[in-house]
Amino acid sequence: MKLLTVGTVAFDAIETPFGKTDKILGGAATYIGLAASKLGAQVNIVSVIGGDFPQEYIEVFQKNKIGIEGIKEIKEGKTFFWAGKYHIDMNNRDSLATELNVLENFDPVIPENQKDSEILMLGNLHPAVQLSVLNQMKKKPELTILDTMDFWMNSTWDLLMQVISKVDVITINDAEARQLSGEFSLVKAAQKIQEMGPEVVVIKKGEHGALLFNKKQVFFAPALPLEDVFDPTGAGDTFAGGFAGYLTQTGDLSFEGLKKAIIVGSALASFTVEKFGTEKLQELTSQEYKSRLEEFKNLTEYNYII
Repeated sequence: MKLLTVGTVAFDAIETPFGKTDKILGGAATYIGLAASKLGAQVNIVSVIGGDFPQEYIEVFQKNKIGIEGIKEIKEGKTFFWAGKYHIDMNNRDSLATELNVLENFDPVIPENQKDSEILMLGNLHPAVQLSVLNQMKKKPELTILDTMDFWMNSTWDLLMQVISKVDVITINDAEARQLSGEFSLVKAAQKIQEMGPEVVVIKKGEHGALLFNKKQVFFAPALPLEDVFDPTGAGDTFAGGFAGYLTQTGDLSFEGLKKAIIVGSALASFTVEKFGTEKLQELTSQEYKSRLEEFKNLTEYNYII
């Protein structure tokens, strides 16, 4: 199957307690695409960049066999830029700069040969943009996955509800799930969100793992305890890319397939945080990935006594 992801390709400048970077490659679609490509998935990106986007970053996509036909370059514009500083606990951060630049008037155009993609990943963008993408598809994808955030809940509620009603899977963090549903209990929150449209709700809990709700079935995937966490930027997008990429490769959309996809997403996200930006994802080898999956198996496997 083919995976189409629509989202940001950007510059990030990151500061954590362990160091800082100048402008580096970032953006939700970048992390999603790289994660999915590591699984061998056929992935295409629809996004927008400015004339300041360097050729070396284009080559990162090409090297990883990520389709970039849908990335539009506006030569006279500048690429979306975000700068942030993480607190000592690495769970909270301050945004130091957000420059929309070419993203401000982003009007996605899906290439004709990608309008039949079986899996669609809607990155965290304005709901109007997400609706535009949905309306351009030749037919309803076998699986549509939505990522969103509290900002859109606060500012574009009605449009966001339209998007949510049309997707199969929504991925949000625990605070966003509570805000969206009005429920404190994550079980009740997932049930309320499912009533809005998505059959599958994935609630990300950062260093505490992720919850998968599919109808009345529930699965929990832990996060791997790591010795070194340098930069959590992009971990959630990497998780989504691994999740979507695995389903693209296997075509298994059953609950068992979704459970495996959650583990794969968690495993790939655990690499992202070990270095700044996309650095670790770019250099990740197949052997490292397989070893990490084995660590997850050992983390969760046990013999129980009744």
